[in-house]
Amino acid sequence: MLIYDAISPAPRCLRMFVLEKGLRLPAVTVDVMRGENREPAYLAINPAGQTPALRLDDGSTLAEAVAIAEYLEELHPQPALIGATPEQRAQTRQWWRRVELNVTEFIHNAFHYAEGLARFEPRIPVLPEAAEGLKWVAQDRLAWLDGLFGPGPYLCGERFSAADIWLYVWLDFGVGVNQPFDRHLPNIGPWFERVAARPSAAASRQLLASA
Repeated sequence: MLIYDAISPAPRCLRMFVLEKGLRLPAVTVDVMRGENREPAYLAINPAGQTPALRLDDGSTLAEAVAIAEYLEELHPQPALIGATPEQRAQTRQWWRRVELNVTEFIHNAFHYAEGLARFEPRIPVLPEAAEGLKWVAQDRLAWLDGLFGPGPYLCGERFSAADIWLYVWLDFGVGVNQPFDRHLPNIGPWFERVAARPSAAASRQLLASA
């Protein structure tokens, strides 16, 4: 297998997942800053032109970080980051879905339309006038998520999961692109510091090919 890695939040989510799993997988870096992911060589690997991607042993390719994480969990079930039982897996996917649909997608698109506009305008439809509204929605929904937070210490209670990884990486990304979140949120604030203290949080900043 071979991971196509990049400097971007979705690949970082996968890197943190892989690190938490204790896996060592070969990787190459796709230079998304200069648009390598939109060139014919990479589009032949992933026609969607997105990172990360995973080339399987049979030469086929999986795309989308969530799908790749699910696949790797199937191959390497321990430590379980999605779940060891049907109930655990459903709980993780519940939180993962809430995180993606209500928070991270808004952070993502707001970046495309504002701070990332010059980079993305030639590539995808953009709507600069929507950026501030999207940023507001992301923060509103994060406060909503904070209200759903149970006894913790993680989204799935005592169990650290892929849902924690996805929310942490995107909130950390937001801090660097003019989308800081309210550190005084009673649950998400301490949770963020808790996840940031995990060795995989800092290590996931480094590309897999250079590790």
